[in-house]
Amino acid sequence: MRHLSIDIETYSSIDLKKSGLYKYVQSLDFQILLFAYSFDGTSVETIDVAQGETLPIDVVAGLQDPDVVKHAYNAAFEWYALNKFYYSPLEQWRCTMLHGLYCGYTAGLAATAVALGLPENKRKLSTGSALIKTFCVPVKPTASNGQRTRNLPYHEPEKWKLFKEYCRQDVVTEMEIERRLSNFPVPEQEQKLWELDQRINVYGVKVDQELIEGALFCSEQITGELIQEAIELSGLENPKSVKQLTTWLEEETGQEVSNLQKGTVKEMIESTNSEAAKRMLEIRQEISKTSVKKYSAMAEVVCCDGRVRGLLQFYGANRTGRWAGRLVQVQNLPKNYLETLSYARVCVKERKVDALRMIYGNVTDTLSQLIRTAFIPSGGNVFLVADFSAIEARVIAWLAGEQWRLDVFATHGRIYEASASQMFGVPIEKIAKGNPEYALRQKGKVAELALGYQGASGALMAMGALKMGLSEEELPEIVKRWRAANKRIVDLWYNLESTALEVMRTDEPTGVKGLLIAREADYNNKQDFLTITLPSKRKLFYAQPFIQKNELGREALYYRGINQDSKKWENIATYGGKLTENIVQAIARDCLAESLKRLEAAGYQTVIHVHDEVILDAPKDMADLKIVTEIMGQPIPWAPGLLLRADGYETEFYKKA
Repeated sequence: MRHLSIDIETYSSIDLKKSGLYKYVQSLDFQILLFAYSFDGTSVETIDVAQGETLPIDVVAGLQDPDVVKHAYNAAFEWYALNKFYYSPLEQWRCTMLHGLYCGYTAGLAATAVALGLPENKRKLSTGSALIKTFCVPVKPTASNGQRTRNLPYHEPEKWKLFKEYCRQDVVTEMEIERRLSNFPVPEQEQKLWELDQRINVYGVKVDQELIEGALFCSEQITGELIQEAIELSGLENPKSVKQLTTWLEEETGQEVSNLQKGTVKEMIESTNSEAAKRMLEIRQEISKTSVKKYSAMAEVVCCDGRVRGLLQFYGANRTGRWAGRLVQVQNLPKNYLETLSYARVCVKERKVDALRMIYGNVTDTLSQLIRTAFIPSGGNVFLVADFSAIEARVIAWLAGEQWRLDVFATHGRIYEASASQMFGVPIEKIAKGNPEYALRQKGKVAELALGYQGASGALMAMGALKMGLSEEELPEIVKRWRAANKRIVDLWYNLESTALEVMRTDEPTGVKGLLIAREADYNNKQDFLTITLPSKRKLFYAQPFIQKNELGREALYYRGINQDSKKWENIATYGGKLTENIVQAIARDCLAESLKRLEAAGYQTVIHVHDEVILDAPKDMADLKIVTEIMGQPIPWAPGLLLRADGYETEFYKKA
């Protein structure tokens, strides 16, 4: 088996970041500028395609030869781009970015090289961004550049020479990353899942362009009216200016305004006595509603066939391997609660702003609720939407062996009521609407949502406990009662933490609840990991682990990773509850992955999946929701005893039922 490592540099008038890979490559002016490659780790050659050089015969043959494995960093790009001009089957490609993400490293070729400690001569050149801006995107025509709209090699020969070296160096870096991680391969099932992910992204999902255009029209009109109202109300030249509005609000209310972030604005609306200030803040809320901007994102991404592609990033959530949203960010779409979604969609398509205002009141909020409905089935098809019921709660109960919870999922499934029953010693039959005990359900619900991963009062508040009518004083008691009712889950937290620390001290692999915690190292390549092997045999990697005292003065496990606040590669402390969260979410992700494979095998086309939900684009004669939910609820061989259940609905547009 031979190996071909590849990097390409390309040109397109389409903005790659805004519009995504697929629209970028589909552009009529898309072209490959440079093609750098290496066979089996030999010296890297660079083909100057932009200046008429052609790919060698052995490279062209290698692209389609099943005995030649193709490697690239973010291989989805190279694979899709090259297939516009050459034939190269997807299953022959391996993604080095996926390899890095699987092993607990960050995304980005340069960032991964730094995190791995690659020497300077094996790293991506820092001049890349400027060179890409010079040659890969259109330029503004000016008198000094002869009114040209793009730079060609002969316009900037010295920079072009440097660009060729940049492309060559990317292959060097990619090969070195692959070599450093070679003793920790991506499992075959993950490779197959990556291929499935590419097929889903290439297929894409149709969007209702008439609705998108109508929504943008309505949004622009409403925004214009709101800004005009704000000018008349405040006298400000630019009411959207944070500085101007902050000064005005402080003068109007006599109070200091620290910022105009979403939460602050909401609190000020509720607390201010000034009607003028309240209205200005309400206007601020409406015109800064980011969810409406998703219509603009869809308009940017949609391809010429009316479909948007590339909405999901495989292994986008570091370590757990869950997917992440891209471009339109389908992972955080606003919920909808309007009963007349269909009529609201008609009003938006027909641009009836007055009708929307009269029927629904807040037009911006209505547009926000309709965002999901912009995703529609292919012609003649319907959407089948199905999701797992309480997947994380089921997984943690199964993993910990919390029998009363397993009994709940094997029978009625009412986990909030059952949790309240366990916590407060009240028969579950009494926790029903109309009974005084029904108030306990709220406590059971917030406890279930907040406490499974070693959370305490702070987690309850973050989950909205105070807004649910609970007082801060009663939160510690809720924590105490939940933990007393879930002793095996509590044991799981502490077992995972103590085992991980013991493995770090002894280097002896140890099993915990069907998991295997181990220290794995390749000191020749400077690789050191704490790994947790999941029931699916996939592993969670914690890079460069060590033991150190935490802020509480206790010994804790630390590793290198991306800080979610600073977004920097740095030391991160972890603990039993966090390890539990990683494991549970990873197992839940593996359950979804199993369903995606089974659904494809049954002939169903997934167009989007969000957390624990799948959206299938199905011909009407295949639109059998019972079959889909049965497939998702089937037992999984590597998880005996894990009770899965899925519910769903059929719809003519995506929505939250």
